[in-house]
Amino acid sequence: MATYAIGDVQGCWRTLQRLVARVGFDPAQDRLWFAGDLVNRGPDSLSVLRYVRGLGDGARVVLGNHDLHLLAIAAGVRKPKGRDTVEGVLAAPDRDALLEWLRQQPLLLREGAWVMFHAGLPPSWSLEQAEARAREAEAWLRGPRLGQLLAAFASKGKRRPGEVELERVCETLSALTLLRTCTLAGEMALAYAGPPEAAPAGLVAWHAARALDPQLTLVCGHWAAQGLVQRPGLLALDSGCVWGNALTAARLEDGAVWQEPSAER
Repeated sequence: MATYAIGDVQGCWRTLQRLVARVGFDPAQDRLWFAGDLVNRGPDSLSVLRYVRGLGDGARVVLGNHDLHLLAIAAGVRKPKGRDTVEGVLAAPDRDALLEWLRQQPLLLREGAWVMFHAGLPPSWSLEQAEARAREAEAWLRGPRLGQLLAAFASKGKRRPGEVELERVCETLSALTLLRTCTLAGEMALAYAGPPEAAPAGLVAWHAARALDPQLTLVCGHWAAQGLVQRPGLLALDSGCVWGNALTAARLEDGAVWQEPSAER
């Protein structure tokens, strides 16, 4: 049995098909791990969702910011943006089943020597704290307060004072689905999206500010401008497929890597 971790698919269905075939994925015995952002910006988010959901226990998924954006649009608390390509999902006859499946996915997954989340972990959080915060946020996403949470998350700091739990959960979503860089003091800095080596003075990659455990690999995506990073304690998989670059898969057991050129453009 092999476990293949895959970076941000973002609706790039044709490329995903080619990558899965190229690695020799056998659904009868292998598993696919997806590091978030299954949907949006690419041409066929609907087929991606149907495929991954159809794998059942053969797929593990963590939620990314584009997945949350889709849920927010479906909940009526956000409007589609100009580059969004999720209309096929929203108009599909199995829309409700797909969206319900999506909202049940975790924000952080820990299994054996691997921990997967979409974006980053603040350097001040222990792994145990990150897991506890992820479980709290997942309860909101799966419960009756989904719309309230996603509306607050989209408001970007305009929430009402006194909503301590809601503010904490929004901070958790920011870390796990948006974080790329931190200040030298370890505070989240969410605005910068360029390559880490060109970050403004005083900002560093979140994983550069964090003490990594070489015996525990953090698997993530989200940062296309950073590209593939594979070193002890870290496996960053977003290689910008939706921007015309490549979709990356890594076999967790031995670190073998495949990069499939984008077939979407």
